[in-house]
Amino acid sequence: MAANHQVGEKSVTGAGNTRARYRRILRFAAWNLAVTWWFELLLPRIGLAGVAERTRTKRMLRFARRFHVLAVDLGGLMIKVGQFLSSRLDVLPPEITKELEGLQDEVPPVAFPAIRALAEAELGAPLGQIFAWVDETPIAAASLGQAHRARLLAADAAEAGHEHVVLKVQRPGIDEIVDVDLAALRKVGGWLSHVSIVSKRADMPALVEEFALTSLEEIDYLHEAANSERFAADFEDDDRVDVPAVIWDRCTRRVLTLEDVTAIKITDAEALRAAGIDPVEVAPVFASVMFDQMFTNGFFHADPHPGNIFVTPVADGSPGQSWKLTFIDFGMMGEVPASTRAGLRKLLIAAASRDGKGLVTAISDVGVLVPSADTVELERAMTHLFARFGGKGFAELREVDPREFRDFAVEFGDVVRSLPFQLPENFLLIIRAMSLTSGVASALDAKFNLWDSVEPYAAQLIRDERGNIVSDVAAQALDAAGLVLRLPQRIDGLIGRVEEGSLQVATPRLERQVARLDRTAQRAASALIFGALLIAGAVVRADDVVLGSVLMLVSVLPLLHGLWVGRRGI
Repeated sequence: MAANHQVGEKSVTGAGNTRARYRRILRFAAWNLAVTWWFELLLPRIGLAGVAERTRTKRMLRFARRFHVLAVDLGGLMIKVGQFLSSRLDVLPPEITKELEGLQDEVPPVAFPAIRALAEAELGAPLGQIFAWVDETPIAAASLGQAHRARLLAADAAEAGHEHVVLKVQRPGIDEIVDVDLAALRKVGGWLSHVSIVSKRADMPALVEEFALTSLEEIDYLHEAANSERFAADFEDDDRVDVPAVIWDRCTRRVLTLEDVTAIKITDAEALRAAGIDPVEVAPVFASVMFDQMFTNGFFHADPHPGNIFVTPVADGSPGQSWKLTFIDFGMMGEVPASTRAGLRKLLIAAASRDGKGLVTAISDVGVLVPSADTVELERAMTHLFARFGGKGFAELREVDPREFRDFAVEFGDVVRSLPFQLPENFLLIIRAMSLTSGVASALDAKFNLWDSVEPYAAQLIRDERGNIVSDVAAQALDAAGLVLRLPQRIDGLIGRVEEGSLQVATPRLERQVARLDRTAQRAASALIFGALLIAGAVVRADDVVLGSVLMLVSVLPLLHGLWVGRRGI
């Protein structure tokens, strides 16, 4: 970690443009963190939560516009952040996702002479001697590289089995840009690690390091080529999925040559219908394929935004599905350890069966809750959540009376905020992939209901799990036997504590409510004293400047006390 940080700092202290880039990212982050702190933390503490609520949409839209400008100007890893935000069609207002969606495809291209120079240096010969033809106009310009159509020489085409290919070349100088961006992100991660409401939920420096590792792998095209072949092997017998072949003798760390599989962009509804493909039918298949990657294979595409997935019509006349999902760009891939995968499968089954208690247990199993968490109230909250909103699609949820959401937030907001949630390191890519999956599916079908895809998939998981029922029963029998053996001793200890008068019964919800009322009373008293001293000082100051100034100065003390009491409640 230290070595990577030094590399980033060394890049920053190089050319002036890299120093300016580093500072611009930090200025943007610092300003928006300060604005968020002011509106979302400070104002609610002094009784102005309504101001924060009324201005939230405008502030988010302003942030989206400014970030769009920043990302387009800088490129690099800033585009990746924008792509993640633009995929959240399920939770972010459409104004924000609309503002950022251009980042998926509209990255400014690099002039072809620079691309040619880098490709020829990597391949060791002029492009005219390696390819029969290369289109100088890119078909795609991404944050880390860009792609051009090309045609193999006749001999190479005969050996490869296809003539048309895509030549993917890194952006010149991208290594240094990534180093600078990672250095800035590490700095921002360090800032966030000192914010209690963030540090309690996630180890931000660790998450940045995970993102750094993924980003460095993404700019190694040999690594991407290996990922592509591994992904293809996972779906070798699956007629729903297609993957481009790799032309290995035309690949280096900075140049990648692949079979040209360009087809219909997955979210291009008009083109899909023109090809006789119903977008509504594509959504559940796409979701199911992503579920297979994460919950069965354990090796998944972590960047499934619309620019990386095509729908390819199949015109061979064979029965069954008349199209395939073609995945490209395997630079950002994630792996799910077997233990985590088992927990995720349990989580999916619990969600599909509307089992609040099972869902909380599964969340604990995958490491999202610390082991010491008191989950009784959370189980009740999840049960109520399923009862009120379970089974509804994103479109249906948008039609729910906002008062229902507010009632739920009032009833269970303190419970959720007080629980020790944490974000495991290996969840960064899982969350990204699931976010993009839900966003793409929603774009394909505005009424898409994730439950419709989850339930049959979870049913299949349950059938698969039945093969382990004997071992599960045996394990439960051993647990029961151990409990029976320990029961007399535990009962004896309980009776002893009752006789001694040392038995305590914890009521977390009541304790939190009492503590909250106590803090509210203290803040109200502090605010009253502050206002009295301030007004008195202002009145007296007209006749006695010294005494009035002293009273106004002293009024700061109860103000600080009120803010401190509010801070302790977070």
